[in-house]
Amino acid sequence: MDGLLPDLEVVRKDFPILTRTTPAGLPLVYLDSANTSQKPQVVIDAMVDHLERHNANVARAMHLLGAEATEAFEGGRDRVASFLGAPSREEVVFTKNASEALNLLANTFAWAGEHQLGPGDVVVTTEMEHHSNIVPWQLVTERTGAELRWFGLTDDGQLDLTNIDELLTEHTKVVTLTWVSNMLGTINPVAEITRRAHEVGAVVVLDASQAAPQLPIDLAAMPEAERPDALVFTGHKTVGPTGIGVLWGSRALLESLPPFLGGGEMIETVTMERSTYAGIPHKFEAGTPPIVEAVGLGAALEYLDGIGMEAIQRHEQAITGYALEGLATVPGLKVLGPTDAHARGGAVSFEIDGVHPHDVAQVLDSRGVAVRAGHHCAKPAHARFGVQSSSRMSSYLYTTPADIDALVEALNYTRSYFTLG
Repeated sequence: MDGLLPDLEVVRKDFPILTRTTPAGLPLVYLDSANTSQKPQVVIDAMVDHLERHNANVARAMHLLGAEATEAFEGGRDRVASFLGAPSREEVVFTKNASEALNLLANTFAWAGEHQLGPGDVVVTTEMEHHSNIVPWQLVTERTGAELRWFGLTDDGQLDLTNIDELLTEHTKVVTLTWVSNMLGTINPVAEITRRAHEVGAVVVLDASQAAPQLPIDLAAMPEAERPDALVFTGHKTVGPTGIGVLWGSRALLESLPPFLGGGEMIETVTMERSTYAGIPHKFEAGTPPIVEAVGLGAALEYLDGIGMEAIQRHEQAITGYALEGLATVPGLKVLGPTDAHARGGAVSFEIDGVHPHDVAQVLDSRGVAVRAGHHCAKPAHARFGVQSSSRMSSYLYTTPADIDALVEALNYTRSYFTLG
């Protein structure tokens, strides 16, 4: 199949969990990577080695282990900056996940500085967002008196941009949207929207949680008008560990924002009367950071770069196209979102007539196939298409055509089980 990684079986051997079987003795078919990706051995080894040989707190300890831990932690920051093509490593802030990064931005926009929100201001998002890019902005606009507005969706799962001139005006202060939908798989025209938002002076926040694992990103190479002001992603979807996320922000934006959390390491000086704060990125990293997680994330991004993000993108398009063809053969199955593999990511949500998504997932699991069922933290998008929930398969760089064949066979079995009794 054109586009698949040429050394796919070698890649699969890098992921030890893919060799295990289910309690029923079936091979594991893992199709839930949009939820969390599996981890290659090099990431596991890097984290174990750090804990066994270099464990200490960063910045504080004036001894060998402290210096090694600090070097490893900051090395993770360097790797993230390289992966994103960030203009400066100081623009990379570590958080515990993408949700925290989005909350950091929403709350600091509410507090102070040139981007402070207030009555008459507008924050624009989209109807396809993960809850993590809706709820923080709801909370902030309720608190500040600003208004939250959004782009709707077309029937084929694309953003409806017909009212873009009404949404993006001189009152629009923030535009925050996902690059790739975790439910619909849609790849959004972020360059166009960013350019239009910048024309009215709005700050653009890009949720790249689903984009970073499967699309090449080079911030420095983007035309300035099309470069977001902030971008977030999370480690556990990029073959890295849980417990660590990334906020990249332009130097101008980060330096204009107040701290989000107070504590150690984010300060310059502290007296009982007042405090002054460290420069970026440390201004936003209060307390002991996710040290071993940063080490693991650095190893994960090095692994992805070693394979090549362009090759991973081609693989995702090829395997998603194969999946869409297979799903189309299952009677009563409807895909939610675009059906062109070149216009979407690897997360494919679907429903089967007469079968609840939870039942679909449970029967598939009994046959060794792991998918997700529910609203995928995207209830507004489900409501737009008139469904409570859906099943979702999501592939990644280790997904094979045989995995998709097993999914399609299990779906046909599931449909027969429930419709024929």
